[in-house]
Amino acid sequence: MSEYLWWKNGVVYQIYPRSFQDSNDDGIGDLQGIIQRLDYLKDLGIDAIWISPIFASPMVDFGYDVADYTAIHPMFGDMETFDRLLDEAHTRELKVILDYVPNHSSDQHAWFKESRSSRDNPKRDWYIWKNAKPDGSPPNNWESIFGGPAWTWDEATGQYYLHSFLKEQPDLNWRNPELVAAMENVLRFWLDKGVDGFRMDAVMCSVKHADFPDNPPVADDSPLKPFGFNLEPKYSQSQPELHNILHSWRKLFDSYPGDRVMIGETWVFDMDVLASYYGKNLDEFHLPYNFMATMLPWDANALRDLIQRYYAAIPAGGTPNFVFGNHDVHRPATRHGYRNHRSIGLLLLTLWGVPTMYYGDELGMEDGEIPVEFIQDPWGKDDPDLNLGRDPERTPMQWDDSANAGFTAGGVTPWLPVASNYKTLNAAAQIRDERSTLNFYRKLLQLRKTSPALHGGSFEFVDGLPDDIIAYLRENGDEKLLCLVNFSNQEYAVNISHVAAAGSLLISTDLSDPGEVDMNLFTVVANQGYVIKV
Repeated sequence: MSEYLWWKNGVVYQIYPRSFQDSNDDGIGDLQGIIQRLDYLKDLGIDAIWISPIFASPMVDFGYDVADYTAIHPMFGDMETFDRLLDEAHTRELKVILDYVPNHSSDQHAWFKESRSSRDNPKRDWYIWKNAKPDGSPPNNWESIFGGPAWTWDEATGQYYLHSFLKEQPDLNWRNPELVAAMENVLRFWLDKGVDGFRMDAVMCSVKHADFPDNPPVADDSPLKPFGFNLEPKYSQSQPELHNILHSWRKLFDSYPGDRVMIGETWVFDMDVLASYYGKNLDEFHLPYNFMATMLPWDANALRDLIQRYYAAIPAGGTPNFVFGNHDVHRPATRHGYRNHRSIGLLLLTLWGVPTMYYGDELGMEDGEIPVEFIQDPWGKDDPDLNLGRDPERTPMQWDDSANAGFTAGGVTPWLPVASNYKTLNAAAQIRDERSTLNFYRKLLQLRKTSPALHGGSFEFVDGLPDDIIAYLRENGDEKLLCLVNFSNQEYAVNISHVAAAGSLLISTDLSDPGEVDMNLFTVVANQGYVIKV
């Protein structure tokens, strides 16, 4: 059995703080609300909470436009409340991970205000400024991820500044040593407080090609096409020099006690590029996030192929991870159909690797419907025809059947509408229902926590079954578990005696009673999953 490390063997649970729990009846979730729900999270069985940005911000991109990296936005609380949250979480043996936004700040950050004040300001080079082309057009053809040019003209100083996202989010210049030092001090500030790690946002954008050449057109078969990209970000993302920055951060993290974790938001579609973010000597990200499953249809062959290629690409000693949903993609229960939502959870929590859950997935929450007048997300507003708005997966947590689902007080208008099914789909109702999705997750998380095979065991696909079924063995010492998921609407009677002569059901997605199974004729129900001890 491998050495137990919390980040290597545990389960991360993402909280979108605006939508988790409102404690002061202003319609927006806050830190005190998270504190109030820590016992729920402890009972659920997760090991760490990752909290999306809570820093001072104009909230143009809901906290990903940071105006002060070491201050709490008043809508979430204050530093005293954060310190209490950290203490309360640690008392419950829950780790706390924060977001770190290295690519850009808000245009309201004091650094950018200085940088923008004049061309000879000492902080001018903390951001990326370039002259116009002779015809007055932007320095190159780079486009913003949110659509349109990635350059905005500053009339006062007569130059363009770069923004990979909104114009209110100017890109920091990671080739400037003073900026690098200042941003490392931000990490030190929070690590000194006792934060257990960071998830590095949009990290691949942080270093650009030194010569700023034009990006090439995107290929017709590129996975970027559905997102409205016209150009391949060849020179605006994933530059070799980024690895020097990551190595420096990792040295900083490793200098602190307590196994602080460094996680990368690595939205890449190339396995080798993803694997490179572990570092040549496993000295960069502990967990470069693997988002590739979020891009797949609900298809056994597609996922099987992804898993095989992913495991093969990971460097020796590297820890894999899986993400099926987060604040930037539609909820799994919506993408893949509600009938499959528990199977998604079974896969996430039994595959080899660190799972990251998204708040509400343990209830089977689906995307909410957002009327046009309630759209908040700038991506949804700027490109409505592409249906890229992220509001539907950010609707308030469904705690109970009271007004506003118990997220905020009745009579208060929440920042996003509560999903319409909250009367029947909510945590309070599911706690009472022994066969609910919530209780399925609780039991599965408890199994994972106590099972050496699931958090530290080997992985091997099982062949000889219908293509619609993914089956694999997890084994560690004397424990050997067979996991099966049926991706289809068809029921199969299968012979699994080639795996073992006998087996007992530990858990199924429909929470059937545990007990001995017939290995010669095992019924795999449509859209169901199983964990069998063999």
